[in-house]
Amino acid sequence: MRKRLFGIVALLGAVLLIFSACGNSGSNSSKADSKKSDTSGTITAVGSTALQPLVEAASKDFTSKNPKAQVNVQGGGSGTGLTQVQQGAVDIGNSDVFAEEKDGVDASKIVDHKVAVVGMAPVVNKDTGITNLSQKQLIDVFTGKVKNWKEVGGKDEKITIINRAEGSGTRAVFEKWALKGATPVKAQEQDSSGTVRKIVTETKGSISYLAFSYIDDSVVGVSIDNVKPTEDNVATNDWKVWGYEHMYTNGEAKGLTKTFIDYMLSGDVQDSLVGKLGYQSIKSMKVERTTDGKVTDVK
Repeated sequence: MRKRLFGIVALLGAVLLIFSACGNSGSNSSKADSKKSDTSGTITAVGSTALQPLVEAASKDFTSKNPKAQVNVQGGGSGTGLTQVQQGAVDIGNSDVFAEEKDGVDASKIVDHKVAVVGMAPVVNKDTGITNLSQKQLIDVFTGKVKNWKEVGGKDEKITIINRAEGSGTRAVFEKWALKGATPVKAQEQDSSGTVRKIVTETKGSISYLAFSYIDDSVVGVSIDNVKPTEDNVATNDWKVWGYEHMYTNGEAKGLTKTFIDYMLSGDVQDSLVGKLGYQSIKSMKVERTTDGKVTDVK
């Protein structure tokens, strides 16, 4: 009888062991499937054209390391990015401004992920003879009080203003910090930073504004009050025309979206791509700015 009892106990133990192994196998499979899903699939990021070059470059590196993942990157402006991510139409809304600064956007419904900092500067055609303007002169140029470059120390040449379109985060940052909230005169508007650079390059007497990431030898980046538009000056807020580059998600980032945003914040991007493409790493900033414009030292 005792032997039979021992046999039954042994048999029950074996059965339990088998079920336990199956359970663990299922658990491990679930974890593997979850990990797999975080690096496979398709996501779409839409919005800021100032941030677009960095996201495009990072997405190429990311998908080369994760061949089952696809990241679609589109421009359209910060307003478009914020609106579409709030509606759930896209996975990521790229923006040069805080969601709180955009009318019609409920910032409480989306989550901010700051992935870089970008300086912005006025740019002029090389023929103007301008390399520096006081902030007052800059405001007078964009509001139409000054109509010829000779009035501010440049050549005898009519000023042509090119604006970014309404909804552009670059425009919002430039108007807020470079123009002190002044509204520029009505002028031609462009949706793309790349198009703005091309027009300024080809149009004598022209002026506009670009993120540092778009400024090259084809245009002249203009100093303000003899402060040069450099990354070092942005880091200390001596150059005040800058903003965070945000990647917003509808709720907390999950799955492939989270994996990609984590990659944007990794050393692969922050220590390499960010600097190469004319942006600044969040880690390089010596100050931080809140939604209301208050600037404090980084703790």
